[in-house]
Amino acid sequence: MVVNSLHWTIRDLDAMPDDGGWKRYEIIDGDLYVTRAPHIRHQGAGGNIHVELEIWSRETQLGKSFQTPGVVFSPTDAVIPDVVWISQERLANGVDQSGHLIVAPELMVEVLSPGELNEQRDKEVKLKLYSLYGVQAYWIINWQLKTLEIYRRTDSQLQLFGTLLAKDTLTSPLLPGFSVPVAQIFL
Repeated sequence: MVVNSLHWTIRDLDAMPDDGGWKRYEIIDGDLYVTRAPHIRHQGAGGNIHVELEIWSRETQLGKSFQTPGVVFSPTDAVIPDVVWISQERLANGVDQSGHLIVAPELMVEVLSPGELNEQRDKEVKLKLYSLYGVQAYWIINWQLKTLEIYRRTDSQLQLFGTLLAKDTLTSPLLPGFSVPVAQIFL
């Protein structure tokens, strides 16, 4: 759901009620997006990709993976992606006093929630936002169809590189040596 009557900023988020984690509040271009806590399969897919990224990160020491971090790009652009991966270099100076990332992680991962508006937000609105702020790779996981769309930065914007199916293996030039069977994300 989008609430368009006002131009929202990150300062407004501090005034939002604490509902015990049942709702997620994000601001994109001053518009407030409110979503419910996701389906357990959604959380499972996000958790599985986070684990794989974290295992790889611990082995390589190249960066860190986080689940549902706050990412503040600007006063009018603040999101809570399902998973991110950020290099040690960006992480070193990329966290504010509240523990939010204030630089673009190299990789953003969103797990689709059912519904046309949710799909539009992740495949269009967030794709544009992540392109604008310099994200290098964007993965969109569809736990219902068991697919993974891969977007890579080309010519200053994120463009669809390909769609992986459960029988495929996920790799990335951004993450040297990272490899995971896509089916493992949906266990």
